[in-house]
Amino acid sequence: MRKSSVYLPDALKEALAAFAQASGRSEADLIREAIEHLVAPAPDPSSPISRARRVLTGPCLIGVGVGPGNPDLITERALDVLHQADRVIALSTGTDAIPRAEMTIRVAAPTVRVDRIALAIAGTAAERATSLAAVAAELVAALDVRHVVAVVTVGDPNVYSIFSGLARAVHAARPSIGIDTVPGVMAFQDLAARTQTVLADAGDHLGIVTASEDLAALDPYLADPRCTVVIYKGGRYLPAIADRLAKCDRLDGAVMGELLGLPGEHHGTVSAIADRPASYLAAIVVPATRSRPTGPT
Repeated sequence: MRKSSVYLPDALKEALAAFAQASGRSEADLIREAIEHLVAPAPDPSSPISRARRVLTGPCLIGVGVGPGNPDLITERALDVLHQADRVIALSTGTDAIPRAEMTIRVAAPTVRVDRIALAIAGTAAERATSLAAVAAELVAALDVRHVVAVVTVGDPNVYSIFSGLARAVHAARPSIGIDTVPGVMAFQDLAARTQTVLADAGDHLGIVTASEDLAALDPYLADPRCTVVIYKGGRYLPAIADRLAKCDRLDGAVMGELLGLPGEHHGTVSAIADRPASYLAAIVVPATRSRPTGPT
């Protein structure tokens, strides 16, 4: 390893020190990153990925979907943003709990540093709002020093994601800051591919709902034979959902998957595994029947 001396004027040293303190990174790390950007080989202009690549400058907040868990399903665009971002943040129920999005990044982009921030998802609505506001304030602090901040989410940041609430809070505090998202593969898409389930054919449509204790809310979707129903967050209600599907004559072909792409992944037909415990984030796909009207009996 060759050593090089770098002499900086006092004003630049002070600015570097302030930036390092605000970012939580060492001055040497920041200098090395700046040099790497400077001497990196020019991208091949004939490459489709190179032509589409954007050089990111802060301040900018980006929600990055990293897919359902399989590192192979992270897009090139997502990886590009993660490598360019000044801070990559994964939200977790606690700083000692590794969130699924971070687990995926550790495999797909092991050189990317991920900062884990705790976010309360249990408790009262007021407690959740207070926790969300605290996380948004931390994001604003990073954005105020012109950082590119990437918040990673499983699936897609625009579908049942906490990122939308964070984006609204950041926009309220700093309306001029740019906010963007990078789409990600959803768990139900991965599940459909694994189980060879057609999500929608000509004349079909797709309904995406979250499960609740009132499973009767599913009936309008299940009553439509041309509607493929995707049920999210249904693991805790799996036995009751299976019973509901059977009553609506929609159990045949229904599939469930959990932890796809991660250790402990599992998928199969709802009828075969409805008697087993499933995780909160389990996804269920009920394919369209396309043959006759259905409904609860």
